[in-house]
Amino acid sequence: MTNESLTGLYVMDPARFDDVYGEAERTAIESCLTIKEPPRSAADLSPDLLAGVDVLVTGWGAPRLTAELLDSAPRLALVLYAAGSVRPLVTEESWARGVRVTSAGTVIADKVADFALAQILYALKHGWRYVLTARRTRAAAVRRSELGTTGATVGLVSLGATGRATARLLARHGVRVLAHDPYVPVATAHALGVELTTLEGVFAESDVVSLHAPLLDETRAMVDARLLRSMRPDATLVNTARGGLVDEAALVTVLGERADLFAVLDVTDPEPSPPGSPLFELDNVVVTPHLAGSLGPERRLLGRAMAEELARYVAGSPLRHEVAAASMEHAA
Repeated sequence: MTNESLTGLYVMDPARFDDVYGEAERTAIESCLTIKEPPRSAADLSPDLLAGVDVLVTGWGAPRLTAELLDSAPRLALVLYAAGSVRPLVTEESWARGVRVTSAGTVIADKVADFALAQILYALKHGWRYVLTARRTRAAAVRRSELGTTGATVGLVSLGATGRATARLLARHGVRVLAHDPYVPVATAHALGVELTTLEGVFAESDVVSLHAPLLDETRAMVDARLLRSMRPDATLVNTARGGLVDEAALVTVLGERADLFAVLDVTDPEPSPPGSPLFELDNVVVTPHLAGSLGPERRLLGRAMAEELARYVAGSPLRHEVAAASMEHAA
């Protein structure tokens, strides 16, 4: 294939376009595609713009691949999605028509795993506790019996892309890693150095529990008062996934009951937490504004990944980040 034989169109949130597709990324993409139109938002699409398009180059704010859109884009064969979950994008119609979709979700997962690792290691040394205690008392905090990493147990809820990336990072720190994921084979977990157990086992046995599950009907509010009360003394809950995984009212109650527990929440429900939320009144919780994932210049990595996928597609090589319809049932 050549760039003369393939036509593309940039379609995404205009406010984020330059963050994701910088000059280098656009140059790489346009060496494989003919793109004559300026970037558009999903709301600006029209049938005449889509009629000759083979490849949609997109990201946050992507158009949903409805039957109507697909009827207007009969040549559409590939969607490059420089963002995470493709759930807002794909439809039964897009799968049925064979439109291929590749996502930068695993690139984002690596960044989330970096942040999760930092919080897990900090939690094992009770770092946030000391910071908040010193601020509250205006005196140096007294050291407590922190574990460090040697002999510690870290529990992961879900071994999707982010959970697996976190497990790989934890491998070099000498911790015991437990995980709950009913869809992962034992052999896969063992290859990651992870012991599979029940959700109850993860909470009862871990010094830090890190959430990485997708937010689905069956996972909403899965972290309830029962699980939280079962946590080990001085344990920490880290959530870099979705706020809706946690029953927030139950979390507030249990943290109020047990000052030894701690929570590091990069996501909340709702997000952001409203002013006056009890989360901001507790001494044993830290809320950060969704820092995990790709921020600032890191977003160019997403565009770069999509440019590399396009080069593979043009060369007839397998795509590294392609999303299959069969993977969607339990995916984020």
